[in-house]
Amino acid sequence: MTVMRGEALAALHRVFGYEAFRGEQEAVIEHVIAGGDAVVLMPTGGGKSLCYQIPALVRPGTGVVVSPLIALMQDQVDALRALGVRAGFVNSTQDFDERRVVEAEFLAGELDLLYLAPERLRLEGTLDLLSRGKISVFAIDEAHCVSQWGHDFRPDYLALSLLGERWPEVPRIALTATATHATHREITERLHMPQARHFVASFDRPNIQYRIVPKADPKKQLLAFLREEHAGDAGIVYCLSRNSVEKTAEFLTRNGIEAVPYHAGLDAGTRAAHQARFLREDGLVVVATIAFGMGIDKPDVRFVAHLDLPKSVEGYYQETGRAGRDGLPSTAWMAYGLGDVIQQRKLIQSGEGDESFRRRAHQHLDAMLALCETVRCRRGQLLAYFGQDPDPAGCGNCDTCLTPPETWDGTVAAQKVLSTVVRLQRERGQKFGAVQIVDILLGRRTAKVIQFDHDQLSVFGIGEELTEVEWRGVVRQLLAQGLLAVEGEYGTLVLTEASGAVLRREREVPLRKEPKKPVTSRSGGSGASGSGRGERKAAVAELPEALLPAFEALRAWRAEQAREQGVPAYVIFHDATLREIVTVWPTSVAELGGISGVGEKKLATYGEGVVAVLGSLGGPSGAAGGDGAEPDPGPEEEPGFEPEPEPDWA
Repeated sequence: MTVMRGEALAALHRVFGYEAFRGEQEAVIEHVIAGGDAVVLMPTGGGKSLCYQIPALVRPGTGVVVSPLIALMQDQVDALRALGVRAGFVNSTQDFDERRVVEAEFLAGELDLLYLAPERLRLEGTLDLLSRGKISVFAIDEAHCVSQWGHDFRPDYLALSLLGERWPEVPRIALTATATHATHREITERLHMPQARHFVASFDRPNIQYRIVPKADPKKQLLAFLREEHAGDAGIVYCLSRNSVEKTAEFLTRNGIEAVPYHAGLDAGTRAAHQARFLREDGLVVVATIAFGMGIDKPDVRFVAHLDLPKSVEGYYQETGRAGRDGLPSTAWMAYGLGDVIQQRKLIQSGEGDESFRRRAHQHLDAMLALCETVRCRRGQLLAYFGQDPDPAGCGNCDTCLTPPETWDGTVAAQKVLSTVVRLQRERGQKFGAVQIVDILLGRRTAKVIQFDHDQLSVFGIGEELTEVEWRGVVRQLLAQGLLAVEGEYGTLVLTEASGAVLRREREVPLRKEPKKPVTSRSGGSGASGSGRGERKAAVAELPEALLPAFEALRAWRAEQAREQGVPAYVIFHDATLREIVTVWPTSVAELGGISGVGEKKLATYGEGVVAVLGSLGGPSGAAGGDGAEPDPGPEEEPGFEPEPEPDWA
């Protein structure tokens, strides 16, 4: 075991430029190198890929990586080759000759890693190819795709149990960033890995600030968030529908923020072009459905925004995890409102699937709503959902910790809403949506209220103590707490079994107070400024002002190298590595070799270029202020916009 550990550390330093493993990495790698199966749950950015890359480099043979991400395989292979790793892939994007070259390299033992899509393992030709070569390890990436309850379910993953049956002597490692205990068990069972050792790292991503704001004018709120906090930053905006994706991307572009759409309705060429731009360009925003993002290895995504409510906590966690893979401050921002709750409930009720499927979908949504409505630490709620103990003192880096919400006794308000629903149904045999309920409570004689004589109901006008926004908040929270339900095509409101206890005064209903004005930018936390300078606030959060010119000079040099080689900039060096370089300010190639993230291949390829850029700037003394001291890093026309109308669910 000592020899194996030494070889693993040597590979880590030689290839990747790191001195030590992080967290569970070392234990996972030693176990797999020794021939054991492993199931690894590790957050995005936690270093999952090293858990199979190092064993593939140390064990004899080629590591076979099963990945659902055909569109990203070229970039994954390019990144490994830049490190000096002999990597290749076989998929449907290649012609016959290209595939034949890679297959020949595999059979000749000239590959360290071979990437395949799960669909390809259903082909007898692929299985025959693998049986004629030497395999060091099977890595099943994005293993949550095996879960039929997951939003990324891929049927071809169900056939991957054959790997253990056909190659019982080859260790297998299944990896995912998103799994509850139930999904964890399902991965183990469906992949037939009963003897696998399980490694569960912390799901905490302390560099991500989680924030959820009341939805008012979502596009307008998003624009303010980007302008004030993330000007010039790369990020992802998630929307529920293709139409919303298109409109949001167009809106941002019209208002001076470069944005492109991504959804399954676009042709493959356009999707590939937009994905390539996102990976290779600085500061581009992609507006997407959940079809985008899985496996994206771009480390400097500074924000992930949601304009619609995700269907599950797993989906939310996975999508927000695409921000801040480099460990630098990033934001997970979401606009959330009553319409989201009604829409998701409707989708579940009208969607395909049996009663068991709908019940499970409601459970997922209930957990997501609990996260949105919590008055406690959001990070703590996330960690508890994944079975981990949160800090009872809170995280200090989410909206509920930075600005604790107020609560109030909403029992009487809840009774008024429920009574209105009861009277409509029992006295008139009618069911209506939230808009009509609120209009009745506020005593509004709208056309629809007059048409149905709802101004004659005893509950008409009994809710004038609250505003429309506040009543909508009450309805939203009653839906979230299961005290109201959504029914039918039009999203009408009906009582639940739990409603009776509230109407009988047997149950109290605590509610969150609705903010008087929706918050569109953070008032605290790292990197908030709103200066509009377009500075890389998060990416250089720990750099003193005097070192920023050197950091930007290295970024410009890196961009030029990336353009020449046709690869994403992060394949050359991550921002975190550039930040350490300007902090240490190496004056020779040998000194540069001591920087984290600079392995032997990158040192040989880029070392002289980096030293030359720093040399042209005069040296660290001048950059740090001219006193000769070591740099001391510090703490890290909106034309024609109209708010989207709330749908009339009645």
